[in-house]
Amino acid sequence: MSGATPVRESLQTGDPGPAGTGPAEARSSARWAVLTVYVVAMCMNGLDATIVNPALFVIAADLGVTPAASNLVEGAFLATLAVVMPVAGWLCDRYGAARVFLGALALFTAASAPCGIAWNLESLVAFRVVQGIGGGVLTPAGMTMLFTAYPPEERMRLSRYIVVPTALAPVLGPVLGGLLAEHLSWRWAFLINVPFGLAAVLLGLAAVGGLRAVPGVAPESPATGRSGLAGLLALWVLADRGFLRGTATASLAAAGLMGMLFAFPLMYQDALGASAADAGLVVFPEALGLMAAGFLVDRTCARWGERRVTTLGLLGGTALFAVLALTAPGPWTLRAVMFSVGLVLGQAVTAVQVSAFTSVGPEVMGRAMTLFQSLRMLAGALGVGACGLILPLGYPAALLLSAAFLLAAFLTSVLITPRRSDRARRRG
Repeated sequence: MSGATPVRESLQTGDPGPAGTGPAEARSSARWAVLTVYVVAMCMNGLDATIVNPALFVIAADLGVTPAASNLVEGAFLATLAVVMPVAGWLCDRYGAARVFLGALALFTAASAPCGIAWNLESLVAFRVVQGIGGGVLTPAGMTMLFTAYPPEERMRLSRYIVVPTALAPVLGPVLGGLLAEHLSWRWAFLINVPFGLAAVLLGLAAVGGLRAVPGVAPESPATGRSGLAGLLALWVLADRGFLRGTATASLAAAGLMGMLFAFPLMYQDALGASAADAGLVVFPEALGLMAAGFLVDRTCARWGERRVTTLGLLGGTALFAVLALTAPGPWTLRAVMFSVGLVLGQAVTAVQVSAFTSVGPEVMGRAMTLFQSLRMLAGALGVGACGLILPLGYPAALLLSAAFLLAAFLTSVLITPRRSDRARRRG
């Protein structure tokens, strides 16, 4: 890889110099391009996690299946994300982060087109699986690529360019999905990825000077020292009871939240006669609550402690889900309930996640984070699937099942007590 050295130097050295022609300008342009590609890809991935939910009822009607069967569209995507994510680190070590990232982005974009022209439920689910393969690699490979492009002293300031766009994408997903389904077609929820993804891939190729010049670990020398699923996932980190508590609690909470976000828009359209756009607008405040929780959680934890914030948040979420299942509030009351769901669950999950990693050593932090995110994503898919299975019993039953997942998360957070001596250690 003789061509990799100039690119590695241009991506990793110093601050951008003054405008002009020469190495400083080339370095600055390449790094801005890498950042732009990353943000666009994360926005696409974030949108896809939420844009489909308000459109599922319309998709089911158009493809001639029951609303319960439409859970496969979202569940297959989330499950594939969870399964593929642990492999991303190994791929980056072996082939280089930028090469893996751009390949995943190209696959995600290419799969979006057939999703938009799917002719039945089976074909749509199959294309969603392919889309999930690309999406599962995007986040870990993208962060690795970004950290390769920017030296440690510059990474903190990246948050100002990353946080807002990547947080807004999931927030706007339900609204955009509902509007597209009502005024154009549900197919545009997938087709909208194609032009943005294609532009991002081309920009990424230009930024790194082509895949031949991407720095990475030599194929014959993979960085990981373990083989098999246990090595990729570092399952032994679960021996740390603090990490086990955080992972189990966050995973059960994800099952409940994703199950509710699947079942409620269907109920709002099917049982209450609302449009897809109305369903998206009603769910929209939940994402705003999640954003507000991100700003408040450090203060609430400092005042009341992590365990109290976690337990009260999960109990509050359980009660709010029961309200959705057992009552029929008006639109503005529903929006207030959804905002409250995001506010309390956002703080609970963030608090328990931070607590989970306090005893995880830096030598296994990457694999522990991959395990945490993978299990949480898989639990979300299982939550959607479980609610889909129980949907024939009625929408309230599905929402009460989501509340039961949150109650289980509450019990997990209370009953699993971390040991002070716990510390995850790398083995081998």
